[in-house]
Amino acid sequence: MRRYHTFPQTGDPAYVDGICFWPANGGNRVENYPERHSENCTTKHQDTNKWFKHTARIFKNLRNTMIEKKIIREGLAPSYFIEGMLYNVPKDRFGGTEQVNFRDVLDWLMAAKGGDFSCANGQFKLLGNGNVTWPPKNCTAFLNAVKKYWDNG
Repeated sequence: MRRYHTFPQTGDPAYVDGICFWPANGGNRVENYPERHSENCTTKHQDTNKWFKHTARIFKNLRNTMIEKKIIREGLAPSYFIEGMLYNVPKDRFGGTEQVNFRDVLDWLMAAKGGDFSCANGQFKLLGNGNVTWPPKNCTAFLNAVKKYWDNG
């Protein structure tokens, strides 16, 4: 599958290669761009002095702990969307000590206008009500739970 950005009468079109599938439970076609997602996350990791992937693991591990403790429900914050959320954090917010890094990233996310976030693949908005987006209320619920857990932990 290709997502075309330009298709000129002469010259080469600009596009991104991707995949699509239909959910087993029915519903609309899901488009994904895994190579672009991986490339962009790798670039972000390099641009953050190798803090991006580590920070994503911290948020995912925290999510798993909160699910086990029944603080949040399973499915509220899929890994793909956590990576996408963190992809939008400016590179200068990453770094320092573990605690400083986590707090700076979380503080930025809590203050950010998530409506401008894009998926890590750069092809779609991260937050919305479509089949390739994360419902804004789920992102907000996840961040609020993370903040509360961190502040009280």
